[in-house]
Order: sequence, then C-alpha cells, then structure tokens
Amino acid sequence: MSGQARANPKYPREEVSRRADAFHEAYYYAGLWRQTTWMGVPAWKCPLDLWVYQEIIHQTRPTLIIECGTAHGGTALYLAHVFDAMGDAAQSARVVTVDIAERPNMPRHARIEYLRGSSTDGAIIARARERVRPDDRVMVILDSLHSRDHVLAELRAYWPLVSPGCYLIVEDSNINGHPVWTDYEPDAGPGPFEAIADFVKENDRFEVDHSRERFMMTFNPGGYLRRKR
Repeated sequence: MSGQARANPKYPREEVSRRADAFHEAYYYAGLWRQTTWMGVPAWKCPLDLWVYQEIIHQTRPTLIIECGTAHGGTALYLAHVFDAMGDAAQSARVVTVDIAERPNMPRHARIEYLRGSSTDGAIIARARERVRPDDRVMVILDSLHSRDHVLAELRAYWPLVSPGCYLIVEDSNINGHPVWTDYEPDAGPGPFEAIADFVKENDRFEVDHSRERFMMTFNPGGYLRRKR
C-alpha cells in the first residue's frame, strides 16, 4: 500500500468536505469545546488539534513554547505534561503563557511561567523575548483576542522568535465563516483567518502546513504555520 488515502467513489472530496463542515458547525455551536478539560482544568480546544500539538512537539522538539492566551490554563498544563512524557528529551523544556486576566486556582507546574498583560504590549513582548535562551527551539501558539488586527500584530511581533522547522500556530481561524461564526462580540468580523492571509503575503519565511489538518476537523484551518528559514 502507498500509505496515501484513496478516494472513495461514493464520497467525493466535495461531499466529504461538506460533511466535515456540517459536523464542525454542530460541534462548535453545541459549545462542546467549552467542555474540554485536561486533568480537570478547562482547555477550550478541539481535541483533534491537541493531538496534533503533541505530534508537532514530538517531531520538532521545541524547548520553549510561548502561548498567547492562557484562559484557564488547561492548554499550558497539557503542553507541560507532553514535555514531561518526553522525559530526558525535554528535560529543560518549558511553557511561557500570556494573558491579560488573572484567574484564581491556575494550574501550577514547574515548567509553566505566567506573564500578565496584553500579548501585543511592548513590555510583554520584551519579557517573552527575554525568556528565549541562545540554544532554544521556540514554538508559538496564538490564542488571545481573535480580531484580525490583533492577531496580525501578534504574528508580526512573535514570528522572529520561532525557530526554523518549528511552528507558529494561529488558533480559531475557523470563525468568521471558516466555517463557523462566533457570538463573542470582540471576535466578530475579520479574524485569525484573515490575519493569516495578510501575514503570509508579507512574510515568506513561513508556509501553511495543511498536513496538520488531516483529521478533517480543525479549529485552526490554515493556522499551522511552519517556519522554513
């Protein structure tokens, strides 16, 4: 066998895409993503994307992950536990996570450092840069405010920190009709998907890695950006 998926004549690609989008919409509008937890801590993600994250981490071996948008801390804890599972291969790996809000009872883990402030504030960006060691391999995840202008500002600020071969992941590019719509007013209108389109036009150091969307449903369509150089 070639290892490549074969097209099923009963289900042409257009029909598969339509059905995947229909499930995506049903899943999203039911709010099931808000019920996702990691070790009891809310992690508002599509579980298929979390699976992809551990694949990326194992394959690219980042030693520092910068996360913009902590929320309840479930994703930061998940990332820390993935590093734990890698043992000596991730002995010094850590997670720096940024958010404007400070919530009670955030998960504590030796690998996690919390930074309080806006991800686009110059002081916070400088503090994030200070966390990068000369020998680090850096991965960045953007999941804070989802307006186009904010995400584009994050992309421009954090891309230089990403190591060649590592990923800059833009989350929730599924909103604004790709294929879902959010009822959270600050995120309404052009958002991460549109910011990605603008960013890749001006920055040729990154490529969209659609292979990371192979599970057919992702909250990050077009959002897995791999740094080439």
